[in-house]
Amino acid sequence: MPTGGGTSDGRDPGADGEGPLTGRLLVASPRLVDGIFDRSVVLVLDHGDHGAIGVVLNRPGGVAVRELLPRWHPLATPPAELFTGGPVARNALIGLARLAPGDATAASDPTPHPPGWRVLIDDARPVGTVDLQEGPGAPEVRAAMIGARLFSGYAGWETGQLEDEIDEGAWLVVRAEAHDPLSADPEGLWRRVLRRQGGSLALLAGYPPDPAAN
Repeated sequence: MPTGGGTSDGRDPGADGEGPLTGRLLVASPRLVDGIFDRSVVLVLDHGDHGAIGVVLNRPGGVAVRELLPRWHPLATPPAELFTGGPVARNALIGLARLAPGDATAASDPTPHPPGWRVLIDDARPVGTVDLQEGPGAPEVRAAMIGARLFSGYAGWETGQLEDEIDEGAWLVVRAEAHDPLSADPEGLWRRVLRRQGGSLALLAGYPPDPAAN
């Protein structure tokens, strides 16, 4: 079974791919039981003719954000840990942030954007990528952010690889909601995302981790 870890060519994980899966969630089907991707939920950061890049949202890594990037610790949503984003380039750090709602009575797009901001989930409180090296920015920019999450590494797919894995039934593609990437209960994210789909997908939320044990 493919495992979505094929791209390691040094491309910027926040590149400007706007393919049809950018900003979508990939939910591992019960068929995908390989390591980090077992019951994983992946947010697609970039998808295009070159392939795809995403981060696993539900793998807390156990290392406190304050130990690596203390400037970001006050903004880190609990659990304030560095998450394991995927098996590729584990020394690469990727940041996601959620912004507070803008003032609808002010000028267009009044909310200050953090350095490197690129929206992925359009919402009243949108989620997007940020430049961690630049820091949170000026006080008014920090005030505009209502949460951040940091990831070590990412998942990558070569051209056509992700599409093949989806066709094989390894991944379920669903709409992302703005509260998903910074969930305070990441371990429960797989079940919650499936349950809200309804129908046959909701039934998968009750699939046992080890069917042989039931």
